[in-house]
Amino acid sequence: MNLVRLPLMAGLMSFIMVTAFSGCVYLAVGAVGVVGGYVVSPDTVEGTTAHSVEECWDGAKEIVSIMGKVDQESPNGSQLIAMVNGTTVTITLSAINVSSTKLTVKARKSFMPKIDVAQDVYAKIINALNK
Repeated sequence: MNLVRLPLMAGLMSFIMVTAFSGCVYLAVGAVGVVGGYVVSPDTVEGTTAHSVEECWDGAKEIVSIMGKVDQESPNGSQLIAMVNGTTVTITLSAINVSSTKLTVKARKSFMPKIDVAQDVYAKIINALNK
């Protein structure tokens, strides 16, 4: 019995180690914690929404104002920089067409990525827009 369990356990541990270091972790994190978006880097969540840039801007500004403090706004309404839980959050909006917008949320704290904050801000913006 032990002769069968040892190779099985070694194979299982090898599979776990390969998966953990292969980059599939970001896909798993994005699939679990993001509503309609996907993780493009260790600190950025991105997705598209069926709302205009103006609607997304108003929603993002409202959510970030509730969660933290808005530090900078771009004059053309495409980028918002805020402080949420001690983390610098950068929200970028890009118009795809009149009724679709690409929403990108990046979160960093002292040069370290904070994907959980980016996912939280992204999900709250999307949920606020869909109400």
